[in-house]
Amino acid sequence: MIHTLDLHFLGIPQAIASFLIETSDGPILIETGPYSTYDNLRLAVQKAGFDLADIQHVLLTHIHFDHAGAAWALAEQGAKIYVHPFGVRHLASPQKLWESAKRIYQDEMDRLWGEMKPIPESQLQAVEDGNELTFDDTKIIAHHTPGHAVHHIAYQLGDVIFTGDVGGVQINGGLVEPPCPPPDINLEDWQNSIQLLRGLDPRALYLTHFGRVENIDTHLNHLEEQLLDWAEWIKERIEAGQSSEELVPQFQAYVADQLRTKGADEETIQQYEAANPSWMSVAGLMRYWKKKGLIER
Repeated sequence: MIHTLDLHFLGIPQAIASFLIETSDGPILIETGPYSTYDNLRLAVQKAGFDLADIQHVLLTHIHFDHAGAAWALAEQGAKIYVHPFGVRHLASPQKLWESAKRIYQDEMDRLWGEMKPIPESQLQAVEDGNELTFDDTKIIAHHTPGHAVHHIAYQLGDVIFTGDVGGVQINGGLVEPPCPPPDINLEDWQNSIQLLRGLDPRALYLTHFGRVENIDTHLNHLEEQLLDWAEWIKERIEAGQSSEELVPQFQAYVADQLRTKGADEETIQQYEAANPSWMSVAGLMRYWKKKGLIER
């Protein structure tokens, strides 16, 4: 049985999810959310019939704070933390990760993400591409899926896949957004990862932002179209000489209009912004085009 746990990030529903999987080896958690929602995670786990101490295996799709920020607290409860090999050193010694994020979020770090502590390396399990993780009668296959982040994994449980961010953001059946924060956005890698997801022929995707999706082909097609649309929108304005300061409010308005076209009300737009801030995608896509040589270094 799969439980979708709404972490009510910033008090907003359907912004960030964790997923609890019941197995004969005890509950498995996919994604922890940030430490700022740790109390909400505890309550949601209890509502599902378990305690946090029951969770001995935590699978992270990647190490961004909204997916992995509370992993250390689960480790303190005794859990083993499964993560991409590139993420192991950052979770064992998170200072560099924290300082990098602080340059972006500044005084908002505590409010948004909460605390982050090192995880003992003995509790960190590097997960290679194609690894089969076996928990008694439950088998989960890890697929490295870069594009959103170089350290990204999608987890396959039978005919469903937990996609992290590589499967996009969709709330209440609205626009399928590609979250594009710096520094790792790569359009070509992301398109390859989308093709990989298609090839696995899943019955359902579980999105961290937010929940279960069953119209797989339509969803992934819209995700790829939106990824290319946003990238081209940014590219055209870079070529016109606009700065990031000019682009951010314009892009926020552009995305809000796209959401409204798909039927989103102002509350839903707020949910999307909590799950996937528009200004972050400006920063991430500008960095992508800089790597491509479109912006002078």
